[in-house]
Amino acid sequence: MNLDNLYSELTLKTSAKIALVVLDGVGDIAIKENGEMTPLEAARTPNLDALVAQGVAQGRMIPVAPGITPGSGPGHLGLFGYDPLEFQVGRGVIEALGLGLELKPGDIAARANFCTLDKAGVITDRRAGRIATEVCQELCGKLTKKIKKVGDVEVIIKAGKEHRFVVIFRGKGLEGPLTATDPNREGLKLLEARPENPKSAGQKKAAKAVAEFVKAALPVLASHSKANGFLMRGIAHQPEIPLFQDRYLLKPACLAVYPMYKGLAQLVGMTKIEGPTTIAQQFERYLAEYANYDFFFIHFKYTDKYGEDGNFEAKRKAIEEFDAALPILLQKKPDVLAITGDHSTPCPMKGHSWHPQPVLIHSAFSGSDKLDRFTETGANLGSLGVFEAKFLIRYLQANARMFDKFGA
Repeated sequence: MNLDNLYSELTLKTSAKIALVVLDGVGDIAIKENGEMTPLEAARTPNLDALVAQGVAQGRMIPVAPGITPGSGPGHLGLFGYDPLEFQVGRGVIEALGLGLELKPGDIAARANFCTLDKAGVITDRRAGRIATEVCQELCGKLTKKIKKVGDVEVIIKAGKEHRFVVIFRGKGLEGPLTATDPNREGLKLLEARPENPKSAGQKKAAKAVAEFVKAALPVLASHSKANGFLMRGIAHQPEIPLFQDRYLLKPACLAVYPMYKGLAQLVGMTKIEGPTTIAQQFERYLAEYANYDFFFIHFKYTDKYGEDGNFEAKRKAIEEFDAALPILLQKKPDVLAITGDHSTPCPMKGHSWHPQPVLIHSAFSGSDKLDRFTETGANLGSLGVFEAKFLIRYLQANARMFDKFGA
């Protein structure tokens, strides 16, 4: 029997409340330069420690497959219970939805970010010094004014946060996905977007439109000191994905600040709750919305951001900021609470990695691993062991008593 079908047959509708709290990229690795500690181990987390003392199960999760480094899209889809290898979604689609853009059939969306190029066209900073959102909006406005179409393809540009923006290509006969123009590291030149299927006429047309857009856009940005170039990835169309509520019998809501994570939530049918901009405000809004939803996805970005910067101290402080706000959430403790990451972002690597991320589950039935803290080292000893992230939602449902018994 198909495993998803089995879970569906066993699923019971209950009144349980479940919260999935994601500290993006929280997982890390210990090295001598950082006192052989991770930011999670170095941080002062009295509120997390108190939660652990009440009894939690801990473990580590493989986001996609052993040794595979995930992007944020696959990382979160796994947390939502969708096999990232089965449900592959372009990052452009996710970002576009998160920014409130409507994608029409045949649209191709690309996630883009401004970068810095030297005189030879070599990338010297993939994030353009993390320019302010206001600067991004100004530059996107210039691009929109100059470039309305490339050939017979309409171009729609929308600014995101900091250096990020989205480009939608709208026209007849377009298909995705395409390869990225982002080589994923400094010291290289921009790549050319190419069809993933060289025989696809629609992908060839989309690749031509992207190339023409890049050619037209770079001169518009040439005079800017930092953001004089841009990278594009996740160039694809919107796929069909089963809705979260139908799949799990849970009415879901999303409390996230950054557009990409709102887009991921919207893609699976979660309601986006707009307004909060800090983790404390997100938890306050959770309290206000507690009666209206069964499942809450709450996203905290800054652990990932500082991991990508290689800033150990800032990542540690971000964890402490999260911990300071945690008592707000616990004023209405959900029946089942999971705290984890979508992947690891080790400071020494300045990027995402394949290392399994730590996870804890707290419920009346989670049991206690009798550990003192929530850390990578402690999670290695936990009763959950090491498992694939796509099964986390099933553990949460089980802790919420949402499964009937299998067999006689």
